[in-house]
Amino acid sequence: MKIYQRYKPSVSKHNLLFIAGLAWTTAGGILAGRGASYLAQNSQHFTWRLAGGLAFGMIFYVLLFAKISRKHIRRIHRLNIPYPCAFSFFNIRGYLMMTVMISGGIMLRGFDVINKEWLYNFYVTMGVPLLISAGRFFYFWATKREFA
Repeated sequence: MKIYQRYKPSVSKHNLLFIAGLAWTTAGGILAGRGASYLAQNSQHFTWRLAGGLAFGMIFYVLLFAKISRKHIRRIHRLNIPYPCAFSFFNIRGYLMMTVMISGGIMLRGFDVINKEWLYNFYVTMGVPLLISAGRFFYFWATKREFA
């Protein structure tokens, strides 16, 4: 047995859906929480900004994240090994996209290029589809259903 196989943190494909749900919940919760917290403390139009973030987040989910989460769920179900690595809920492209998004958010916040209210409103907008997608992973984990 090769050394990387011996120490690989393996989980069932079924539980990989749960881990993916946790990862997406964490990312969405951080973004939505930070955004809503900042807006609640610093925006004169908190209710409108939050409502806008929720509405645009749902639209963003329908137009983009539904397809992305469906693709990841299908990929997990179609993995050829019964116990893949616990970190394989994303493929390489997914990890690269996540790195770019996190780095971009840090740089935008750090360099103060965008008005903070708009940036944190965008955080809410991005957090919503991540949280809805997380719910989708949890749904397929809990019901043990597969995409066709």
